[in-house]
Amino acid sequence: MITPTAWPAEAVWEQVFPLLPDFTVEVLPETDSSNSELMRRARAGQHEATLLVAERQTAGRGRMGRVWQSQPGDSLTFSLSVSLQPQDWSGLSLAVGLSLAESLHPDVGLKWPNDLWFQDRKLGGILVEAASMGGRSQVVVGVGLNIRPRPAQGLNTAPAALSELLPGLSASAALLRVALPLVQTLLAFERDGFGALQSRFESRDVLKGRPVHTSDGQEGLALGVSPVGALRLQTDTGVQDIHSAEVSVRPFAAQETSR
Repeated sequence: MITPTAWPAEAVWEQVFPLLPDFTVEVLPETDSSNSELMRRARAGQHEATLLVAERQTAGRGRMGRVWQSQPGDSLTFSLSVSLQPQDWSGLSLAVGLSLAESLHPDVGLKWPNDLWFQDRKLGGILVEAASMGGRSQVVVGVGLNIRPRPAQGLNTAPAALSELLPGLSASAALLRVALPLVQTLLAFERDGFGALQSRFESRDVLKGRPVHTSDGQEGLALGVSPVGALRLQTDTGVQDIHSAEVSVRPFAAQETSR
């Protein structure tokens, strides 16, 4: 028998309410996607700041249409909806990843543009979406973190889990660690943009200095990120700035880098 999770909804609310007076916390036993649910609300004109935890997702979405499904206790899946009006949106997903990594553990790395890594394995992912209604921009930040180990799928390496870094950490405890810093980071991003966070991101950048290839066929050496969050790629034709909406990036396999 699975013991129901005791979510720290009130504790999270008490931390965040001074920063977002219209803030609410909700926990759903099951939904198709926490991001989809909050995007539906945003398009319907609901602009209250909301953190929505989904204990189980039946159609969770990752970047570029990838599916992220979750089961109670195995992962932490939540979305945060807030109204933001930054001067420049560039680098928002990088700022979110940095906030999560810094809240969780010094050994959590960041794979541009929106994955958390540990020992070259995916630990978590981020999906950022926005809706504009009546001159207001509502941002929905979706987060998925592996809490318990998951089996490998096919020939892929098994993903990383937070229990490897923080034994005994539950999904509810992880939520309490990351929620307030995430809100603080979003508000700081609205004020200062990504440039103020660039050096901190690069200190956790798992791609910097490694040969990579992009989904649109470019190859080169990752040089880090620009002040607006673009991946700087040294190619045969010079340095290219790659933006998150255009490509996904993966390190070459060992046999590819030895040629």
